[in-house]
Amino acid sequence: MRWSIRLGRLFGVPVYLHLTFLLLLGLVGVLGLVQGGPVAAFSGMAMIASVFGCVLLHEFGHILAARRYGIPTQDVILLPIGGVARLARMPDEPKQELVVALAGPAVNVAIAAVLFPLVSLGGGAFLAQLFAINVMLALFNMLPAFPMDGGRVLRALLARRMSYVRATDLAARIGKGMALLFAFAGLFGIPGVLGTNPMLLLIAWFVWSGAGREAAMVRQRRSFGWPMGSQPAGVIHEPEVVWSAPSDRWGSDARLRRRYYRVGPWLVSRDEWVTGDDGNR
Repeated sequence: MRWSIRLGRLFGVPVYLHLTFLLLLGLVGVLGLVQGGPVAAFSGMAMIASVFGCVLLHEFGHILAARRYGIPTQDVILLPIGGVARLARMPDEPKQELVVALAGPAVNVAIAAVLFPLVSLGGGAFLAQLFAINVMLALFNMLPAFPMDGGRVLRALLARRMSYVRATDLAARIGKGMALLFAFAGLFGIPGVLGTNPMLLLIAWFVWSGAGREAAMVRQRRSFGWPMGSQPAGVIHEPEVVWSAPSDRWGSDARLRRRYYRVGPWLVSRDEWVTGDDGNR
């Protein structure tokens, strides 16, 4: 895997760290050193490492849930924008996709539940911040919009009553509607609640592009006659992608995957559910 360091294996799955993550860690350390000295630098780097530890656990929530259905995982990579777990294939049924999608945010909820009593007993600002971040990760990932887990949950629920293609199209339209709301809030703010925020514009673009890619991948899979699960029509999760994206089966699995995982807001966990045979990036 180019530009990445292999950290080892966890539950039999290779775990990689992208080199740009080290740049992020160094940047946080330098800024902390300039603004608050060695203690602030160490605290900032420790927080980044802890958050990405939680992101890694989030990914393994997806991985272990997928393994329950006989779906292996090729590898996991940690990027400055989050984590990407590449599942060997998509879940076969809506129920399976529902369980796999929920497993990631459930891990963040569990971490927050463990931290809450410690924070309540005066565990300090570090634990309080880590608690808040896990709550936000769970909530953000459950937004009903691709490529977040919530978009996959929505599709899985809709696919119980309609084909995967139709369910994906509907979920994608809902996601694009949310993207427009994010863009409006980013440009004009919310009176009395939030001012203009460029980050919301980034999130809006992320959600809009993710919804479009997901719908396009499903239609392409159907047009190529690839199996889509037990439904009349199916969908490829990620593409992730979970959180995610793509595959070059018809000639660009690796290229599509690379294009996808470079997209996304800060600290959003993303997963790639792909069906390509080429595990190289």
